[in-house]
Amino acid sequence: MIPARLDIVIPCLNASATLPGTLDALARESGDGWACVTVADGGSADGTPAVASAAGARVIAASRGRGPQLAAGAAGGRAPWLLFLHADTRLGIGWRAAVERFAADPANERRAAYFRLRYDSARPAARRLERIVAWRSRALGLPYGDQGMLIARPFYEELGGFAPLPLMEDVDLVRRIGRHRLAGLPADAVTSAARYERDGWLARPARNLLCLTLYAAGVPPRLIRRVYG
Repeated sequence: MIPARLDIVIPCLNASATLPGTLDALARESGDGWACVTVADGGSADGTPAVASAAGARVIAASRGRGPQLAAGAAGGRAPWLLFLHADTRLGIGWRAAVERFAADPANERRAAYFRLRYDSARPAARRLERIVAWRSRALGLPYGDQGMLIARPFYEELGGFAPLPLMEDVDLVRRIGRHRLAGLPADAVTSAARYERDGWLARPARNLLCLTLYAAGVPPRLIRRVYG
């Protein structure tokens, strides 16, 4: 088997309900050994590791918290490119071609890329929020973790990797990358809308914005986590 060109790292905690869809979407375009999927489990009690193993993913145990889990998953691989993905995000058709084109350009070895965010909801509010996210990512250089993150391993290591934060680990990394070194990929990341359906399509973004504001003001992520919910 040829060595994997891409390490896909998925942090999980009790994700047995959503992880199968995420892994199925990956397998449809990367079942030839081109990519290696690592699930970094933070102590799930719902059988998540067994679900991941049954789908052919490598499972490692990691300290709880997305930052530590992402860092552990990256450290366990050797592929020249890394793709970080949430367990409730399914990549759309054509994601592999988009990744390969980005990775083939030497100019992108010191850049990072993210996918177009789509929510698995038919509500008009979901479409409005998608447009806001696209603007935020492009104009402010603030894609979040549910959009995925593609980055060359040497550049990731040069930046210091993911900090051991329980929350805001994605914002911390993209700040170090810098707005002008971020690019959008022409493929979708279809993400669960469960939090928005539960909390409201106005209240949930407002809470997210409050968390971002608190982080920018220097409030520790362990405290912000209480607000995030």
